[in-house]
Amino acid sequence: MDEILEQIGETIGGIFDSPIVQLGLQATVVYIVVVWLAAAYWAFRDMQLRTENPILPYLAASFIIVFNFFFPLAVFVYRIIRPQEKIGETYERDLAEQALLAEVEAIKSCPTCGRRTNDDWIICPSCRTRLNRVCPNCSRLVGLDWSLCAWCGKDFERHDAAAAAVQPLPDPDELSRLTRPATGVRGGARSAPRTMARPVSQRAMSGPTGDPLGER
Repeated sequence: MDEILEQIGETIGGIFDSPIVQLGLQATVVYIVVVWLAAAYWAFRDMQLRTENPILPYLAASFIIVFNFFFPLAVFVYRIIRPQEKIGETYERDLAEQALLAEVEAIKSCPTCGRRTNDDWIICPSCRTRLNRVCPNCSRLVGLDWSLCAWCGKDFERHDAAAAAVQPLPDPDELSRLTRPATGVRGGARSAPRTMARPVSQRAMSGPTGDPLGER
């Protein structure tokens, strides 16, 4: 029995001592090391694509390297705990949401009743809210908040300012009524006391003492 075991051991030793087997073992070890380092580098690059944190990629690569020859298990664990979305996928999703939101906001609705309206409408048919106005120069629809017409360049603010500066003159009857002196009535304004003017002949004949003949 011992001789059989010795023969088996010598046979196995002879197989491993063969140059071809030695070369195959060395190639296998090199392959495992290369795959191990490649897995660490893959984890490093993959984490860079999934996060903006500069430290996490190095931690992922170190996690693969620490497990040494058990790196397949480390790769499996890494695939479980890594972020599910890449940075590019996150940006694409955000852009899609922003585009959808912009499309929803582009749909015009009445500010009063909230119903959907048309760009060519002037008044909302549901609640009669004014939506647009007509340019007095080119007769095209313009927004209520526009300061000038985009089609002909009509300046609405300057026109409104000029219209506000030109004020109508007051009515002559109203002006005379406002400037007429008030009469002395109860509870109202009193009129100024009037003095009796004497004739010129009496003033000329009367002296300082009131004597009609003056001093003699």
